[in-house]
Amino acid sequence: MSTSNNKEEAQGWNLLKLPSRSASITTSKEDRERLRMRGLLPAGQVTMEAAVEALMEQIRDKSTDLERYILLHSIQDGCEKIYFAALMKYTKELMPIVYTPTVGQACLDWHRIYRHTPRGLYLSLEDIGHVKEALQNWPEKNIKVIVVTDGERILGLGDLGVNGMGIPVGKLALYTGKFPCAGIDPAYCLPVQLDVGTNNEALRNQPTYMGLRRQRERGPSYDQLVKEFIEAAKEEYGSSVLIQFEDFGNKNAFRLLETYSQNTCCFNDDIQGTAAVALAGLIASKKLTKRELEDETFLFFGAGEAGTGIAELVASYIAEKTSKSKTQAREKIWLFDSQGLITSQRAGDLAHHKKPFAHDFSGSSAPSSLAEAISLLRPTGLIGASAMPKVFNEEVCRKMGEINERPIIFSLSNPTSKAECTAQEAYTWTEGRCVYSSGSPMQGLTINGRDLIPGQGNNAFIFPGLGLAALAAGAKRIDEECLLIAARVLASNVDQASLDKGTIYPPVSKIRQVSTSIACEVANYMFDKGLATKEKPKDLGTYVQKLMFDPN
Repeated sequence: MSTSNNKEEAQGWNLLKLPSRSASITTSKEDRERLRMRGLLPAGQVTMEAAVEALMEQIRDKSTDLERYILLHSIQDGCEKIYFAALMKYTKELMPIVYTPTVGQACLDWHRIYRHTPRGLYLSLEDIGHVKEALQNWPEKNIKVIVVTDGERILGLGDLGVNGMGIPVGKLALYTGKFPCAGIDPAYCLPVQLDVGTNNEALRNQPTYMGLRRQRERGPSYDQLVKEFIEAAKEEYGSSVLIQFEDFGNKNAFRLLETYSQNTCCFNDDIQGTAAVALAGLIASKKLTKRELEDETFLFFGAGEAGTGIAELVASYIAEKTSKSKTQAREKIWLFDSQGLITSQRAGDLAHHKKPFAHDFSGSSAPSSLAEAISLLRPTGLIGASAMPKVFNEEVCRKMGEINERPIIFSLSNPTSKAECTAQEAYTWTEGRCVYSSGSPMQGLTINGRDLIPGQGNNAFIFPGLGLAALAAGAKRIDEECLLIAARVLASNVDQASLDKGTIYPPVSKIRQVSTSIACEVANYMFDKGLATKEKPKDLGTYVQKLMFDPN
């Protein structure tokens, strides 16, 4: 298999076996001759359009989304250009197959649907001391973006060990192509799974489970593997290679981000990407609620990576907008976890990421139920990031509607089966008055003749644009202001027609346009603030466009 950076040097059989080079039945006869492919393909050339339509016909014939996922990724394994051309043309139809919610089921079944094709690197505890060697075994050498997981907290599904590889694969599909993403060449993208064991005993005992059959490592060996991986990645691919942490457990997610964010171009999508997309939704919701964010009172149900990440970024936005301190900005943001409302009385027993939101509570005892907390705190916004399905029940939603004319209700947990409530439930129980957002696609509802269409707070609106900005600037690191910029740009792309239907995010069809806008604004900031290693181009917009991959 060719290991060259030059696409023209991969030839013949090796070209057919290297998906990112994407030779296929769509390859022109001239290119077939030049690339020494005589006899390796049928004589006739099929147009890309015809190949895509044939693929879509097969997809629509499948009876389940998991079958559609397997077919799509079998095509990706063989010819990425056809795969991405299909995603570009049929974004709205295929995005839920490629990522949420279908990717959750794919991860649960990864050991059963494994296609025996190399799709990313698996680095285990047994590779300590040899991680650089493993990276060198990957055929593509000009890697720009890495998405890495240790499989501990896959969506709301928990510890799936090496089955978590479906997440980096799916995330990088959203980075690539001309479709809902940043248009980064797939040859620049590398999915990585860190295999440190799994505490999911039932999965571990499956005969076809492919990971280490041991409990999850919690000690020094874990940190050694992560450190060696990051150092080797920077050495192999350059100090500006973007490393995106994905679906790490709380115990590691915050500390790894804190450890590496100052000297590595990295970010955690569950903490920071989710925060930026949720903040964008809140900024856009002002046009419906007629309230400023600094006047809202927020109650978060769920105080893990997503919940505290959103809360911190909202506090930063309010502090920047009002010139308040961040401590002051946090005063109207409350968190509710598995033990109840987080208050100063619990501060001694709290994880460090929760402590900034441990406020004094004036009542004789803190509320232990969500409904009681709503009655006492009277929040204007309720944000779910708990992976606890149906916890926003009728009582909860009706209380929010009684307190507020336009309550904000965000049910952000993924996949759909873990959502705190559906859009139809929230709209029904608030008589269509709530401003609703979900983490997975949801069906809308017609109330009193008005069509209500929920917006999906999909991280794909944020992280591909950040990645493209980092690539354009050769970023040294990604700071909080990058996330605030991304959120503001996303919110500014919501048009009045969408708002009239209660939708606080742009349509998926605009996601590439949004990503490009985010990339330009964030890259401009990186250049101006000394976070870039490249020289700022005269026409940043044109430069960013030229970086984008076109599968046609």
